[in-house]
Amino acid sequence: MRITDIFTGIAILGWVGAVGFVVLMYMQNTRGQQIKNSRMIIIAIIAGAVVFTALSAGLVFIEPQERGIVVSALAPKGYRENILQPGLRFVIPFVERVVIYPISKQTYTMSATSAEGQHIGDDSISARTKDGQEVFIDASVIFEVDPEKVAQVHIQWQNRYPEDLVRAQTRGIIRDGVSQFGVEEVVSDKRFELVQFIDTALQKKFSDNGLIMVDFVLRNITFSTEYAASVEQKQIAEQQAKQAAYVVQSKIQEAQQAIETAKGQKEAAIITADGQAQARLIQVKAEADALKQLNDVLAGHPELLTYQYITKLSPTIQTMLLPSGSPFVFQLPDIIGTK
Repeated sequence: MRITDIFTGIAILGWVGAVGFVVLMYMQNTRGQQIKNSRMIIIAIIAGAVVFTALSAGLVFIEPQERGIVVSALAPKGYRENILQPGLRFVIPFVERVVIYPISKQTYTMSATSAEGQHIGDDSISARTKDGQEVFIDASVIFEVDPEKVAQVHIQWQNRYPEDLVRAQTRGIIRDGVSQFGVEEVVSDKRFELVQFIDTALQKKFSDNGLIMVDFVLRNITFSTEYAASVEQKQIAEQQAKQAAYVVQSKIQEAQQAIETAKGQKEAAIITADGQAQARLIQVKAEADALKQLNDVLAGHPELLTYQYITKLSPTIQTMLLPSGSPFVFQLPDIIGTK
């Protein structure tokens, strides 16, 4: 509880006590009874009430997050130029009064969602882009009263500055900023430039009117129903085009894969045939070498040819007849036995 509230309570009790004592005096007088020193008592009560009333009217406590401007009938300009700083301050009772302004950060929100903004219902900002499209913007402005310019704010705006300055200027500057960009720029690569434009313009406008612009927040951008439908159709068409391109690319990859597979099979077949040919050449060469060696042996031992001939005959033949003119008949068992 503030000390000023205590003094105000004591002053009220004093005036109530004074009235009550006067009533008591009147009732006692009607009964023919008098209260001793009643006049002195009533004067003391009234004097105390006056003192505490004056104190409660003259003492002002300024919170750390507040500043006060003294409106004075005695000042040449109608107000003291020195701003009241935090703490317990005294002004001339009944001649001066203090108007307190918060210097802490304040947020003003304009949104399509009624629960988020200062106004009930849709309070988003309607604006036209450079190419004539209508967009709806949700935004928040964080600001504070400049402690050194409290008197200026009081003179120019009083407590109307949130609505008449912050709200009005923000909506106007947002519309000016949006009108410099196309609708696709607003929602894509130029959005940052739009925010920078609005932030810079608000800082200057607020500074000229005794406020400090802390931050500007572009919360959301929505489109008209017609444009949103056209954007949706465009996105669908782009997705379909991407899908078709993907199918074509997939088919191309499949064809390339089939080509590579065929090339691989061809190379494998060539390698296999080449391997078989090399193997056959090696075999033929080996056979030729074997025949040459056999021929060399037979040249030195011709009887081996006869022996090989005989051994190849059927095992059931016991006798072999030689051509006419040959004087020999070979008994095969004997020959075989001498083998």
